[in-house]
Amino acid sequence: MANHFSALKRVRETERRTTFNSMAKTRLRNQIRVMRRALASKDHGDLNTALSTTFSVLDKAARKGYIKHGTAARYKSRLTARVKVALGQPQK
Repeated sequence: MANHFSALKRVRETERRTTFNSMAKTRLRNQIRVMRRALASKDHGDLNTALSTTFSVLDKAARKGYIKHGTAARYKSRLTARVKVALGQPQK
């Protein structure tokens, strides 16, 4: 157990940060699940709203440092490609 006031404060800060990080990662994973369900259902309106919401969550997670920028870009690229296939748009 920590003995100094600064060490006690660091313990409190770490607990708080861990809570925020786990909530943010859960929010990100849930949104990606929503997007994958929308892809499976192939509902055009649902796909577009889910895609924009997912992009927003990915960008926020990358900006806050929960995931790396390249990881967010990879997710966005792959999801966009899958949406194009689901909507019947031509691939490059």
